[in-house]
Parts: sequence; structure tokens; C-alpha cells
Amino acid sequence: MNPRTKSLSGWACMLAAVLVCAFGGWSYAQARGDDTLAYAKARDAAIADGRRHLARLNSMDGGSAASVTSGHAAWLAASTGPLRDRLESTRKKDTARLTEDGATARGKVTDAALTALDERAGTAALIATVDVEITPRTGKAGTQRKRFEATLARTGDGWKIKALDAIPVGSGG
Repeated sequence: MNPRTKSLSGWACMLAAVLVCAFGGWSYAQARGDDTLAYAKARDAAIADGRRHLARLNSMDGGSAASVTSGHAAWLAASTGPLRDRLESTRKKDTARLTEDGATARGKVTDAALTALDERAGTAALIATVDVEITPRTGKAGTQRKRFEATLARTGDGWKIKALDAIPVGSGG
């Protein structure tokens, strides 16, 4: 290979490298400012927070007054708006009833999906199925399958549950 050909191939490689880097930078800038990417991130955050908070709202350790108080605080941390207000207003009565009952419940979200997401308004709608393992103070433990529809609201601490409705299971008729 003569020196002139070697010099041209070096320049060609450098030009190719510069073009690849320029394309990579342009592509990154496009993706970083992409509204679709921002929407996907908001959707993923809403569903993750919704799942976690729904499991929390279906869990309670009724072993003692202290554990019920801690569980109720977790419920309040998972909720916002009207749901939080309702949980706060019934706190004393719920604590007494749950402590007396003594049952432990562990909620696990088995499936969930967003049915709506409004990023501007900071709201989302979630549907989910939850398996709740219940261990009574006396008697046989069991699992209940529940379905819920939840309204989520974006807060400074992420997405929280604003409203929660049980969806009845149909008879399949």
C-alpha cells in the first residue's frame, strides 16, 4: 500500500467515526426529548407506585395495637385526597377493631394495568387483581382474590391512591 492510499484510508476511517458519533449524539438528543419516552416513564412510575400502594392497602398485621398503628400509618402513606381523609377519619375506630380482630393480612398484586394516564392533570386509573393471604388469630388461614379499580394522583412523593373501589367478580352467567 502506498503512503497516499494509507493516508486516504485513515481519513476515511476518521470521517466514518465522526459521522457515527454525530449520528449517535443526534439520536440521543432526539430520544432524550421524546414525548413518548417521557410518557412511558410516567406510565411505568404510576403502575409501579400503584401496585406497591395497593398491596400496602391490603396488608395489616393485627397482632398488637402497635402493629395496627404502624399498618394504619402505612395506609395513610399510600393514599392521598379523599381516600386518605376517610382513612384518617376512621383511624381510631379501625385501630380498635383491627387490634381486637387480631388477623394478619398480606396483599400481593398479581396483575395490574393502567386504563388511563393524564400526565398534565397528574391522574391515572389502575385496575388490578390482588391475592390477600389472611391469617386469623384463631381458625384456618386462607387466600382471597380481589379486584380493584384505583384512581391515582401524582404527589411530591410519587403516585398515590386517591380513590379505591372493589370490582365485584361476575357470576359468569
